[in-house]
Amino acid sequence: MSAGEAVGAAPARRSLRPVLFGAAVCVILALLFGVPWWSLVAAGAGWPGWVFPAGTVLFVAGLVAFPVLMYLGHGRRALDWAARAGDTLLGVVWVLFTWALLGDVLRGALALGGVADPVRSRIVAAATLAVSVVLVLWGYVEAMRVPRVRRVEVTLPRLGAGLDGLRVVLLTDTHYGPIDRARWSARVVEAVNRLDADIACHTGDIADGTVSRRREQAAPLGDVRARLARTYVTGNHEYFGEAQGWLDHMRVLGWEPLHNRHIVVERDGSKLVIAGVDDRTAGSSGSPGHRADHAVALAGADPDLPVLLLAHQPQQIGQAVEHGVDLQLSGHTHGGQIWPFHLLVRLDQPSVQGLRRYGERTQLYTSRGTGFWGPPLRVFAPSEITLLTLRSAGGR
Repeated sequence: MSAGEAVGAAPARRSLRPVLFGAAVCVILALLFGVPWWSLVAAGAGWPGWVFPAGTVLFVAGLVAFPVLMYLGHGRRALDWAARAGDTLLGVVWVLFTWALLGDVLRGALALGGVADPVRSRIVAAATLAVSVVLVLWGYVEAMRVPRVRRVEVTLPRLGAGLDGLRVVLLTDTHYGPIDRARWSARVVEAVNRLDADIACHTGDIADGTVSRRREQAAPLGDVRARLARTYVTGNHEYFGEAQGWLDHMRVLGWEPLHNRHIVVERDGSKLVIAGVDDRTAGSSGSPGHRADHAVALAGADPDLPVLLLAHQPQQIGQAVEHGVDLQLSGHTHGGQIWPFHLLVRLDQPSVQGLRRYGERTQLYTSRGTGFWGPPLRVFAPSEITLLTLRSAGGR
């Protein structure tokens, strides 16, 4: 192939990408709405004559409205009412899709048991709908509640005796957004302050929207109490809006933005480096001066001191291992948020939730998140406020 042919082929491939992406989105939407439509409406249940046209109109209306609502809600216009409607529709149809698929397992079992249509399909449709309604209602309550406190002990062999028992409270993925959760935010802060923290951390995705739009919801973070430090790093969602604006605003609220930098805290003669890096998407966001840089974040730090690193995505653990970090705190995954989405998250991230070890020194704790993104639902993936108690090698 000549140089001219190669140059001509590259734009052709690039021009196909929007087409392929659009086709993939259409297929996904057709499956999301089509599978539950078939299971609830079109399968051989023998419903009364009006059910099929009414059900079909309902699902088609949802299919058409969904991309419009998401464009209006999450596009340039950023209309909160559209985002609320589109996000809720996404959550409901995901639950219906999941349990319609599982309903086909029941369908097969009933067929093996000799149950014929229309009884078989009516049982499957009723079970799918009943389970979905219960999970949507329960998931909404779980999403909107103040998160439970998850208590974790982490032993760091290099931690000095003076810091044994250090209490680190982790918040992440608060996602202040189109649903006004200012009161929820205040109650979360009250729960945090009851934990008597030495260090408070927020590992990003603080909000969906600019500071001016989400200021009231974020305001209670200024009341978080911690004896030694309050630290914050950006998540990927900050780079959909104004990352530098949130870094500046968190400083106004009294937090220490760790924008590829570190601080050192000390207690009873023992010291701990607390470092933070930008989200891994920062470099491609177009935000000047933003990219994840572990070397810069740790420049000048005493290599003999233990390092606590804040990095939004678990996927950033590789660089943490390379730079000798003792413990990385992350969020981003939401624990999957709506079961079984965690299976897809696991394809992208090394950890979905909990504490794991990487290499000889480094450990990673991944929070399921304090808030939620998009659908106001949490199904089998509860939110959390994390209290990590750090122990030295000689601690109890």
